[in-house]
Amino acid sequence: MHPGARRTGARKKNASAMRLIGRQVALFRRAAGYTQESLCEVLCVEYDTLASIEQGRRPLKPDLAEQLDELLDTKGALAVAVENLPEMDKYPVWAAEFIDREREAVAIGSYENQVVPGLLQTEEYARAVFRSKVPALHEDDREDQVTARMERQEIFQRKEPPTASFILSEAVLRDRLGGRNVYVQQLRTLRTHSERPGITVQFMPFKRETHAGLNGPFVLLETTDHEHLAYMETQRGSILVSEPSEVSVLAQKYAMLRTQALNPEDSRSLLDRLLGES
Repeated sequence: MHPGARRTGARKKNASAMRLIGRQVALFRRAAGYTQESLCEVLCVEYDTLASIEQGRRPLKPDLAEQLDELLDTKGALAVAVENLPEMDKYPVWAAEFIDREREAVAIGSYENQVVPGLLQTEEYARAVFRSKVPALHEDDREDQVTARMERQEIFQRKEPPTASFILSEAVLRDRLGGRNVYVQQLRTLRTHSERPGITVQFMPFKRETHAGLNGPFVLLETTDHEHLAYMETQRGSILVSEPSEVSVLAQKYAMLRTQALNPEDSRSLLDRLLGES
């Protein structure tokens, strides 16, 4: 079976299980004589949270399941249901295949003009990224996303880590997402990455008269089978490109970006200067 088909089947099972648990919560709540509002008041839970759980749109967390079992006298039924819930997808449906390919890539090239690439983010910077989402993420969902992002960086701990090239707009370095402390720690982390074998970090400086990346950020991947792929995200989705002619266009753009960006030594000097000013 194709990996994408397995993921789709797993997501459907997960969604069905969440809806079933939500219906159970609603059934047990009504049987115990509670309205959604009154139960939220007793549990100190937001109304939208409980409503989303009962509608199957939000997973029931283990600690809340235990509270509900005790309050509604359901003999541990909800805790058992949550314990056997299929593992939640850590990534959006439209990004899952890219994450799978990234996990085993032998080479990565990433151009970013708005935010530090996920593979180079500190935990606090990642938290600030997800805190900036609109509509706002629930705190639990936000932390799940931060954890998943940090797990992605484990590819650099592989016995044979990928060769990686990152090109960032200087504008990314000037933003102070998360505040000064987060900003300084992120600069230090970029400086550390820039010295690691197999990783190249370059910055596209301000005031350039030509720029090969005006159409936005993208990622190039080479798989273990030496297949070349490209990935791009939009506001509400993404594109994973495998057509050789299309990947070639982006590879040409990336090659040009590497010549237009500051070289690795000058990029480190820029980081040092910004750290000295911070």
